[in-house]
Amino acid sequence: MSLSKVESKKEKLENFKTAISSTVRSISNSQKIEISFGNNISKSEKNLIELPALQQISDKINYDEIRAIADSKSLRYRFSNKEILKKYEPEGKISKKLYGISEKIRCEKIGTSYFKGVKNNIENFYQKRISNLDLKSSEDKIVESFENYLRIKFLDFENDNSIDRKLKSYKKDLNNKFKNKITELKDVTLEQEKFNSIISKLINDMKLDENIDEEEKKDDVNDNNDKQSKTDNQEQQVKEKDEKYEEMSIDSGVPDLENETKDSDKSDEEIEVENSSRPDLKKKASLNFGDLKYKTYTEEFDEVIKAEDLEESIELARLRKNLDQQLIQLKNFISKLANKLQRKLLAKQNRSWNFDLEEGLLDTSKLPRIIMDPLNSLSFKKEKDIEFKDTLVTILIDNSGSMRGKPISVAAICADILSRTLERCAVKVEILGFTTKHWKGGSSREKWMKNNKPTLPGRLNDLRHIIYKSADTPWRQAKNNMGLMLKEGLLKENIDGEALKWAYSKMNRRKEERKILMVISDGAPVDDSTLSTNTSDYLESNLKKTVKWIENKTNIELLAIGIGHDVTRYYNQAVKITDVQDLGDVMINQLTDLFVEKNKKTIH
Repeated sequence: MSLSKVESKKEKLENFKTAISSTVRSISNSQKIEISFGNNISKSEKNLIELPALQQISDKINYDEIRAIADSKSLRYRFSNKEILKKYEPEGKISKKLYGISEKIRCEKIGTSYFKGVKNNIENFYQKRISNLDLKSSEDKIVESFENYLRIKFLDFENDNSIDRKLKSYKKDLNNKFKNKITELKDVTLEQEKFNSIISKLINDMKLDENIDEEEKKDDVNDNNDKQSKTDNQEQQVKEKDEKYEEMSIDSGVPDLENETKDSDKSDEEIEVENSSRPDLKKKASLNFGDLKYKTYTEEFDEVIKAEDLEESIELARLRKNLDQQLIQLKNFISKLANKLQRKLLAKQNRSWNFDLEEGLLDTSKLPRIIMDPLNSLSFKKEKDIEFKDTLVTILIDNSGSMRGKPISVAAICADILSRTLERCAVKVEILGFTTKHWKGGSSREKWMKNNKPTLPGRLNDLRHIIYKSADTPWRQAKNNMGLMLKEGLLKENIDGEALKWAYSKMNRRKEERKILMVISDGAPVDDSTLSTNTSDYLESNLKKTVKWIENKTNIELLAIGIGHDVTRYYNQAVKITDVQDLGDVMINQLTDLFVEKNKKTIH
């Protein structure tokens, strides 16, 4: 092998280590954490995550497996309190193993609801591992059955038939003991102490270690001395296995990278390493949104779609023509609003004044006080430069059925006006809409019904998030898309909390220094399918927590306009209008008020 190839491989290996280290710190939410590849750091080292050795430069390093291990351990580090875990730890070697597995899966359940890539990494790794299982001892079968059972129940993991056949008898017994407690365990996933307490009692009640001991005794036909010797050896082996399990967690099944044979069919160029900075993960690491209890039954049928992909260009042009006809009727109104907004924004961009100075330009507005009292001194003013920050405005429009008619028309018109006007002022504008694909649940509900209708399934409808205009698309290119809001049959249910998360996520990836999110809605979130299968305030509670998180934990400025309904119970900065004709003026006023310089929020 040439020297250049060796150096290339070394560089790729180091890049991979850097990427993994960055990922671990992001997911674990700790910059103090240390990452060890192999056994280079003492086990006594605090804040340490150990990963398999990556010292051998190989043509066939399985990056996905190493990433899965790193992701799982990072989540465990972030979400598990060691003192609480130790408090409820059961007696018995096998019981301790199962207890550790349950905590690992609890942490993965919490973490993977926010890190979709992490979920895929762990699931793919586990799928590959169990397909190669060689289950010989009763202990192995119990451990694997337990982990497999919990993954199915908590992480919606799906087995192939071969695994189900291998573990059928054991999983049947587990189901008999756990089926009445699964819902309770899911409800307390975020409460470690309650979760650990319940799972510990369930594991103790199974008396696994006693049963295994009985089996071993039945199989042992030697005399007492031999029996004692054999038992000691077995206990030592179990202990060693247990220690290895506790250290490696999901590491079993990872190939020995140092002894892995080289694959001559793969070239160095085929081995890809992710960018070490992993900015997506860094952003997602803080993407908590303040409501860990909110869940979705499935996201399989959700879609984020461009307006132009929902309808043919000819139909969009026709709908735009209908919108233009309404615009003609409001010509004077539009011109007034557009000029007002542009005038205020340009003023903010270009000039401002300091008053009551000792020198500068004479402030003629203060001359009357000198006439009234000649002893008053002259007042001067000076123009000062104002830094007008690079700005993004996102308009998020409720596309629910209750917006049908005049409200959605005026919302579309005002979004159109703002887009055109702000574009002239070099402000980026993004226009988004949110609804559902179906009434009454759609494919999500059908899947839920096929799966025997589990209780409290979470959000149970197919989301449809629409991009009418992206931030980088000129208004002229996207103007026909605004007409889509007038399309019959588009407007259905509204799940506001998830729409806000989506809008925030899009904005958070942008580089603009200042970001403003304007929500136009006509009231509370409503989805009959979700509300009929969960608590009555399920969607409303999620909206409140999401709004609170964005308002208090981010630098995005959030305001809302309620059409016919008071939305101040959700948003701190909100206004209610009773006449949809007032929407345009309110939008302009609210938006221009935001361009007054404010103190930056402190992010915790």
